[in-house]
Amino acid sequence: MLLAVMAFGRKMRPFLLLLPLLLLSRTRSHNPKRPNFVLLMADDLGIGDPGCYGNKTLRTPHIDRLAADGVKLTQHLVASPLCTPSRAAFMTGRYPVRSGMASRSRVGVFLFSASSGGLPPSEVTFAKLLRDQGYATALIGKWHLGTHCRHNDDFCHHPSRHGFEHFYGIPVTNMRDCKPGAGSVFTGGIQLLVYLPLKLLGVLLLLLAALRHLGLAAVPTGVFAALLLLAAGLLALQFCFLRYYRPLNCFLMRGTELSQQPFSYLNLTQRLTREATNFLHRNAQSPFLLVLSYLQVHTALYASAEFSGKSQHGEYGDAVEEMDWSVGQVLRTLDELGLASSTFVYFSSDHGAHLEERSPENKPQGGSNGVYKGGKGMNWEGGIRVPGLVRWLGVIPAGAELGEPTSNMDLFPTVAKLAGALLPQDRVIDGRDLMPLLQGQTQCSDHEFLFHYCNSYLNAVRWHPQNSTVHRKACVCLSFRPGFESETP
Repeated sequence: MLLAVMAFGRKMRPFLLLLPLLLLSRTRSHNPKRPNFVLLMADDLGIGDPGCYGNKTLRTPHIDRLAADGVKLTQHLVASPLCTPSRAAFMTGRYPVRSGMASRSRVGVFLFSASSGGLPPSEVTFAKLLRDQGYATALIGKWHLGTHCRHNDDFCHHPSRHGFEHFYGIPVTNMRDCKPGAGSVFTGGIQLLVYLPLKLLGVLLLLLAALRHLGLAAVPTGVFAALLLLAAGLLALQFCFLRYYRPLNCFLMRGTELSQQPFSYLNLTQRLTREATNFLHRNAQSPFLLVLSYLQVHTALYASAEFSGKSQHGEYGDAVEEMDWSVGQVLRTLDELGLASSTFVYFSSDHGAHLEERSPENKPQGGSNGVYKGGKGMNWEGGIRVPGLVRWLGVIPAGAELGEPTSNMDLFPTVAKLAGALLPQDRVIDGRDLMPLLQGQTQCSDHEFLFHYCNSYLNAVRWHPQNSTVHRKACVCLSFRPGFESETP
């Protein structure tokens, strides 16, 4: 009997030696490898605009497909209700006040390509981390986080300094002033800095002329000439500003080179989409990070001939539906390349819809924030609660809804961990890894508190006690007395 057991053991020895390797192989097959990343960021899209969030009249089948194939976040929040600080938080996983990307003045975004500020080179973006991990990285579309420091050729804030090997897009933003006939965002400033002084100069000229005519004061002719010269100077400055703003601030770049100045809106979304799908084709055999940052639906609104006049919501609806088409092209390309199951896809907006937007004909041009109060520029829920869709086929459950508080800052640690990159240890990271929530390993968000800033000033605090379904937001009002409002999950 003993000899039989020993003989059996000798026969099984090769299999026993292979058993650890078999177990390791099986373990690896259940742990997904590092995914590719496609991060889709809309501009000024409200949470009430996509069909998957309840809209019945805007057609967004491709965005809705992401919700059906992945997880829909119903309490997804941005770190700021304005473009520049929100995007800084998205890229770095940190509140914008930490990186100096929250203004102390009323204007909280960059309006000019000559602005000297921008995302500091010392900040670490997820693109930097992934590039160091061997990922091909690209940003296509809107940047809006600065370009230069002191000289027009230092590019210290350019996407290439923040980990993006490939950039094709606009460095500032899509302004009304970039599209002839769309109006100007500087109307209020022109009224204050040009028209008001002109009115005062006119009154002063009439007063001095009356005094001189009545013989009450001997006003030299040179005074009249100087005042008229000053008025002419103001008018000349206004003309130059309106004439040269567009070519100096509305241009497309490829890398650090000018591609089109000023850029044309003709088939612009198709051009950006083609650039994105070409990037996917070029890098199908290697890990990649693609950030497709749409110019839509920020005003000036635009849509190509295939979509113009086709929606039930005018120019805004046309722009939304064209952007949805672009999302569909990206998803189709992933399918064609066999990358759908190995790519982490995220779709969101940089903040809520701009409710006050009107065309020069006074037609509404903003979107919908659903049942939520407020919009862009406000820390009411309509300004900071945005669509949030995450898809990773076979890894993240399909058709799930998640009502826990999440932030656009969470993409930084989530992407970094999935790519195998270590988080920076020399700074505070405010985002939290989303994967435990997305995969159902935990039922509660790691965010017990989320802080909402109006530029650099604390405006509200969201409190979600651990092991509780209660959500409360304390709003710091102008009287500096906190008020509490209950939030639905």
